[in-house]
Amino acid sequence: MEELEGKCGWCLGSELYERYHDEEWGKPLRDEQQMFEFLLLETFQAGLSWITVLRKRESFREVFHGFDVERVAAMNENEIQAALHNPAIIRNQAKIRAAVHNAQLVQRMHQSGTTLVEFFWDYIGEEPIRNQWRSLKELPTSTALAKQISKDLKKLGFKFVGPTVVYAHMQATGMVNDHLIHCPAR
Repeated sequence: MEELEGKCGWCLGSELYERYHDEEWGKPLRDEQQMFEFLLLETFQAGLSWITVLRKRESFREVFHGFDVERVAAMNENEIQAALHNPAIIRNQAKIRAAVHNAQLVQRMHQSGTTLVEFFWDYIGEEPIRNQWRSLKELPTSTALAKQISKDLKKLGFKFVGPTVVYAHMQATGMVNDHLIHCPAR
């Protein structure tokens, strides 16, 4: 098996991508608003590259009220239409409406006494999964656990939360540390 050196190769070639890799990806996240931000951004990433989403992150932040669950859940049709016509974000109607819908479901979680952070972290007993990958070829796009979480989210009514989206969310929020074993960010 080929062993690489240095940081994970997927982030190389873009200062923005490298900064995200070094400062955010794989770091355990326990902040509710940031957890929602990553869930929302991951849903927009489905079918696209993560760098595309990262480049538009600040615009997403503006359109989706700083990823404030209450404000996103309350977005009205005028705000949805404005988002659909905003070239600074990914203008996918189904994903924009899913963001509002999913925010409403997170609100329901809050009303029932749980949080998105608790929902996700409970699956792994609050302790990050630390994989031992030596090469990018080894990194999965999904796992049995991601499939289970996806299934459970869909039962709750969430949209655009397939196993690949869920696994990417797990990686982004540090539930899973998939930095290669030789990566300094590990």
